[in-house]
Amino acid sequence: MVVHPSITFLREERLPHILCEGCGIGTIVNALLEAISELEVDREKLVFVSGIGCSSRVPGYLKFDSLHTTHGRALAFATGLKLANPELEVIVITGDGDMASIGGNHFLHAARRNIDILTICVNNHTYGMTGGQASPTTPRKWKSTTTPYGAIEPPMDISKVAEAAGANYVARWSTASPLQIKEAINKAFQKEGFRLVEVLSQCPTAFGRRNKLRTAIDMLKWYKDHTISIEKAEKLGEKGEDLSAFVVVGELVDRNEPGLCRLYGLTEKKEEEEKKIEKRMKKRDGIKIDKEKILRLLEKLSSPRVRALMEEGEIEKAENLLKGEDEK
Repeated sequence: MVVHPSITFLREERLPHILCEGCGIGTIVNALLEAISELEVDREKLVFVSGIGCSSRVPGYLKFDSLHTTHGRALAFATGLKLANPELEVIVITGDGDMASIGGNHFLHAARRNIDILTICVNNHTYGMTGGQASPTTPRKWKSTTTPYGAIEPPMDISKVAEAAGANYVARWSTASPLQIKEAINKAFQKEGFRLVEVLSQCPTAFGRRNKLRTAIDMLKWYKDHTISIEKAEKLGEKGEDLSAFVVVGELVDRNEPGLCRLYGLTEKKEEEEKKIEKRMKKRDGIKIDKEKILRLLEKLSSPRVRALMEEGEIEKAENLLKGEDEK
């Protein structure tokens, strides 16, 4: 049996996990570990930091050094960690309640400083671990234990806050788009400064069932129907279309401002750092090319013409056809 490389990153002795059935966090973890595996990130230089909440329990299941901190303070701890040892790749895994509420001030200043940290925010619009209360991102009219008749307050747009504060990279997707989540994390690894990947994630247990979305499938379908790509949103916006019912997803910010470590002179010379980034990008592009070749090959193998040649025992002709050579 072929085992995916990312499986080796799990602490099997700590399983089973505490996450509920249908939770979207597993999808996000899978995308994250695939990105780490593809880029062959040095495990000795990778550290996870988390606060309190369902998503913040994730580092405890992974075979990496990690720091499980207090509620809302993950980015503060991560800032100290990165400045103390700039060679580390620091990843913060947090939730909307952890980062946007009690941790809001640290979030603002981490983005403003453009500190070299990759932050993955699992936004499930609720305090899932502590009873399903409304969070800063709970949409208007949606119910929770603290808003039984529907939320009245306007929700916070986490990605827009990061963009306005000065983050170098901001992307937002939902768990209905796992490949895009992985690609966003993949790209974020290539950049310096503050990088935020926000993922809209289903919570059927604490949030969905109170809003007539009782299963993970119901919530994933809702994300599919109520998210819109940034490219499409811009085109429809120019036509004056009302997009208030949609959440814009995609790559929202991509800047190349120097990160805080570079401003303090704590990182290598720019030329050396750029060589490292270029090397990683080439590796990433190589992986993409290999995948494209495999997909093209599978497509050719599934064609009736190739199958017929294989069945007739004309292996050489089938090989020539796969190579793109004309039959003779």
